[in-house]
Amino acid sequence: MSELMTQSRLEKILKAGHLGVTSECGPPRGSDAEEVKEKGRLIKDYVDAINVTDNQTAMTRMSSLAACIHLKLMGIEPVLQMVTRDRNRVALQSDILGAASFDIPNMLCLSGDHQSFGDCAQGQNVHDLDSMQLLQTVRHMRDQGKFLGGDDIKRPPKIFVGAAANPFADPFEIRVPRLAKKIACGAEFIQTQCIYNIDKFKEWIKRARDRGLTQKVFIMAGMTPMKSVGMAKYMAKKVPGMDVPEEIIKRLAGVEKGKQAQEGIDICVEHIQELKEVDGVAGFHIMAIEWEEKVPEIVERSGLFPRPEV
Repeated sequence: MSELMTQSRLEKILKAGHLGVTSECGPPRGSDAEEVKEKGRLIKDYVDAINVTDNQTAMTRMSSLAACIHLKLMGIEPVLQMVTRDRNRVALQSDILGAASFDIPNMLCLSGDHQSFGDCAQGQNVHDLDSMQLLQTVRHMRDQGKFLGGDDIKRPPKIFVGAAANPFADPFEIRVPRLAKKIACGAEFIQTQCIYNIDKFKEWIKRARDRGLTQKVFIMAGMTPMKSVGMAKYMAKKVPGMDVPEEIIKRLAGVEKGKQAQEGIDICVEHIQELKEVDGVAGFHIMAIEWEEKVPEIVERSGLFPRPEV
């Protein structure tokens, strides 16, 4: 095998026992890269890596791979998100090699939102592989140095591979077994759905701890600050798999409109500080959707800045 790529900073941080911090940016609905570059500039000094979403909510955007390359060329470590909705196994393997050719060191394997949510409702679901099989594919290409068809890969990808987990979707009883499956398929880190119900999350991670899963994978707790009580109500009622307790809605409603955004950030910081102390939490994935300018404040106030050197 020819020379392998440098190790992911995110991987080094987590393996050194530091709390990792990642954030997220959505690529633009156009070909001007300045939008994704500006998001990168806002948060690059406060995180270990930045996720780039892959046509999130099934809306057509600049490709995740292209946006990752723009960040990489700025010296920012990206996490390539890849969904199985839009590509068969040939295209998935091809994009993995494309990412590896630019030394993109992290990848998150996802199924993707159903296309009926997006701007091409008549589009065909592909799902030739599911998200767990995509995990297996990346690990097979990396660890065995082979394509799914059996041929050798010249310069296999060296990618730190992750998956998503939702501790709140129904039925709750299968959430930890599903996590175990993703780990068995090769996930090395996990980023969770946005956490608002702290007690339920603690129960989920306790069950994961009891099965020894937190010793096998790095779990990064997902955090999204609320901008308003309207956003909280919408997420509680309209977003599948989201669990927003009534007390959070009441707390936001109890603040005048102009101060609800700051209250939402305060709640986010309080939750991070509480979860920092929970055994099994390896870091935080801060998803400040189209609100990237608030990530530095959240990271600083949560005691997660400056980021450690590795």
